[in-house]
Amino acid sequence: MHHPERKAMVIGATGLVGGLLVHNLLGHPAYSEVRILVRRRLDLEHPALKQYVVDWEQLEGQGHLFEGIDDLYCCLGTTIKKAGSQENFREVDYHYPVRAATLANQHGVEQMLVISSMGANADSRVFYSRTKGEMEDALSSIGFRALHIFRPSLILGDRGEKRAGEQFAAHVMTFLDRWMKGRLDKYRAIQASTIAQAMRNVAMVQTKGNHVYPNEVIHALGVQDA
Repeated sequence: MHHPERKAMVIGATGLVGGLLVHNLLGHPAYSEVRILVRRRLDLEHPALKQYVVDWEQLEGQGHLFEGIDDLYCCLGTTIKKAGSQENFREVDYHYPVRAATLANQHGVEQMLVISSMGANADSRVFYSRTKGEMEDALSSIGFRALHIFRPSLILGDRGEKRAGEQFAAHVMTFLDRWMKGRLDKYRAIQASTIAQAMRNVAMVQTKGNHVYPNEVIHALGVQDA
């Protein structure tokens, strides 16, 4: 069932998946409005798009931006190298999503969809996976009517920036894909556009409760339109 007047908010809209998701939502008849919270404006104009430049450290003062939103999409994420330190990484990948989710919940947002990572686990000895797992646990405790957590493997797509290690890994993963059917399916690299499509498809179903989608399920969910 498509509700004709849904409103979405996307945080992390300047990233690879977030940018594709914004275009995807703007092209969908179910959404009358797509709000994005950004540090810098996107070079994008659309009648349904509303851009808000925010300071993430002062987000609590911007709670009104979440009013009237049906679906909160979180595509925030960085790398430790890009962030410059574990502390900065944790700020973007843990504190920002949790801060936004808390405000969204306080202002009546009932559904959140968030990108985490394969291997996310609050008990992991790997800092990256542990941070993602702690984020998942924090979001799960907020009390959304519906929380959808997506755990992709290596994300493929044109980032507009060069991450040499990731590029090499992407080539290898793409090469290995044909052998990854079956048992290794959960490790297959995934296109950013597939994740964006899966997120929107899941949002449309409007199921209740907390759900986690592993990599192989995202591959399947992102194939067709909903």
